Amino acid sequence: MFSFFQKKVHLVDHLHGLVDIHNHILPGIDDGAKTVDDSLDLIKGFSEFGVTNFICTPHIMHNMYDNTPNTIKKAYEQLSIALGKNGMEDTGIAYAAEHMIDDNFEQILENREVMPLGKDYLLIEMSYLQPSFNFNIAAEKITKAKYFPILAHPERYMYFHGKYGKYESMKSKGILFQLNLLSLTSDAYGSGVQKIAEKLLNDGLIDFVGSDIHNTRQLNLLREVKVSKSILDKLLPVMENTIQSFY
Repeated sequence: MFSFFQKKVHLVDHLHGLVDIHNHILPGIDDGAKTVDDSLDLIKGFSEFGVTNFICTPHIMHNMYDNTPNTIKKAYEQLSIALGKNGMEDTGIAYAAEHMIDDNFEQILENREVMPLGKDYLLIEMSYLQPSFNFNIAAEKITKAKYFPILAHPERYMYFHGKYGKYESMKSKGILFQLNLLSLTSDAYGSGVQKIAEKLLNDGLIDFVGSDIHNTRQLNLLREVKVSKSILDKLLPVMENTIQSFY
């Protein structure tokens, strides 16, 4: 009961120096930024609270966002040029992808067409409607391919909310978890997601954080997120681990 009355602080006041390892700011290749100007607006917004380093992670999703290393690199180069023209060379951007575990994933993994974070981390996701039928097999193949699998926003898979042991099972198999910062408010994805996000943090199951920002509406929502001191205390070491692992 006491925690309900804890004074809350703005999350963005504590994001300075964070490397955002999950975002959709590359222009025109998925459901994120539509134009280079959209990308620049998002980057300028992030800079206001001290986030200036990004690993851009557009979707690779069969029959919806059929991105490849080539399409992602082209969008990255387009944004890089625009940053230079706008005097924003101090912004650090790299590129990777958020890979849907679908019926095409194992083939692109076998063909070495995946886009890792850094050298050896692979950001993966599942549908919000149901678990990927081949998730366990794909995770094993990722490990055999010498990558560390990072499951994006585990707190958003509502079919696991009533089966919390699934999270611990995935962790025991070496799957890392990346929390969405927007999950720490009920205004983004709902109170159920916020509850699981806080529980995963409190139980020490979160390894990394990212914004998963797609647009200025979400960025403005991030500005308003407030968290309790106890949640912030759990979050800060995860943020530091994200910086140390990907800066």
